[in-house]
Amino acid sequence: MLHFALPSSRTAGAVAVLLGCLHAGPAAAHFQELVPSTDLVTPQNRSVEFDITFTHPAHGGPVMAMDPPLGFGVLHDGTVTDLTDLLQPQLVDGLGAYAATYDVTGPGDHIFFLEPAPYLEESEQIYIQQFTKVVVEAFGAEDGWSELVGLPAEIRPLTRPYGLWTGNVFRGVVLSDGEPVPFAEIEVEYRNTDGVALPAEVFGTQVILADADGTFDFVMPRAGWWGFCALGVGPETEHEGLELSQDAVMWVRTEDVR
Repeated sequence: MLHFALPSSRTAGAVAVLLGCLHAGPAAAHFQELVPSTDLVTPQNRSVEFDITFTHPAHGGPVMAMDPPLGFGVLHDGTVTDLTDLLQPQLVDGLGAYAATYDVTGPGDHIFFLEPAPYLEESEQIYIQQFTKVVVEAFGAEDGWSELVGLPAEIRPLTRPYGLWTGNVFRGVVLSDGEPVPFAEIEVEYRNTDGVALPAEVFGTQVILADADGTFDFVMPRAGWWGFCALGVGPETEHEGLELSQDAVMWVRTEDVR
């Protein structure tokens, strides 16, 4: 079952909640991965497999154990479909993660999203919940990529989030209950599956601030998957008596010019 609430009429606070290094310093940023096997679906290959892991992408780990997600779904052609039953538990580095397979049946952009259970970062006694999404384009229709799911914390892309070359700029708006978050702090990481050596720890996580309208941009310098995480922008700030950071995460992929 999907548990998130649709945007309310309540206006988000004018000041962003910036948690910064409280739960994710540049050397060890937490990212919820929702990575599909492809972001461009063709009629000949309609099946999309998802890797759903909570980890530190730029460092290739370590993985953090996930509790069962509260929701998994897709927004397509204006309709949200609950896909929670498709989630399959798996082990990554011996810890709990998930996988899912979805067969695309119609054209247009499919916005997949995940509502994970809050994760307790025991070393700092803070809960982290990262509402995560990724867009998969089907059959060349290119329709619907900028629509909102209605997550409590969400990034709305201003750049079409697929068909991107290495070096393209990705632009987005950080939202809390559907309202822009001024000066939101966004961490950016490359999903380092090809063993890129970091010159220093600080290179692992790039950190940028949105502007007064909640808008940000970032140039992606390498081919592959890039994660964007807006910190502490969701409306809920407490869970089970401890501080809660509700983050908005979005994944996009770039490809080299060949």
